[in-house]
Amino acid sequence: MLTLLQAITLVLVAVSMALSLAHALELPGKMRLSKDLYFAVQRIYYPGFTIGGVSEPASLISSLLLLYLTPRETAAFWLTLGALLGIVGMQMVYWIVVHPVNKIWMQGEALSSAGSTFFLGLSRNRTQTGAHAPVWTELRNRWEYGHVARAALVVMSFIALVVVIS
Repeated sequence: MLTLLQAITLVLVAVSMALSLAHALELPGKMRLSKDLYFAVQRIYYPGFTIGGVSEPASLISSLLLLYLTPRETAAFWLTLGALLGIVGMQMVYWIVVHPVNKIWMQGEALSSAGSTFFLGLSRNRTQTGAHAPVWTELRNRWEYGHVARAALVVMSFIALVVVIS
């Protein structure tokens, strides 16, 4: 049972890692885009990355369960804890750094009711106007480098889990 849960957790973390790495690897090319091209490219991520993003909460739950079932006196426990902390960190970066920018990117898009709730329904104040509104390059940098941070965290989680399983 433990071996099966380890394998499932590793696969879920691998999918999460693939999505985050894809965003991170796009950074050099996307940083060269004009504002109009950048905004056009940003809108292609929905719904594909959103669907694949189901792996993130699933990997969090699976890692938590794996930690609970792993004997505390072992190195595997501490590696699994490290992996779980990386996954939690990845989620924190998403919700604190990336998601507020996603809400701006997705304004005016035709979204499903679930997509609308996810991207736009969590806040009444969706945009900033006036002198305090960030310029698009600040939003771009926040989004792009947030994804690099997420990729680094999930890569560390993936490596820890590979060591646990091997």
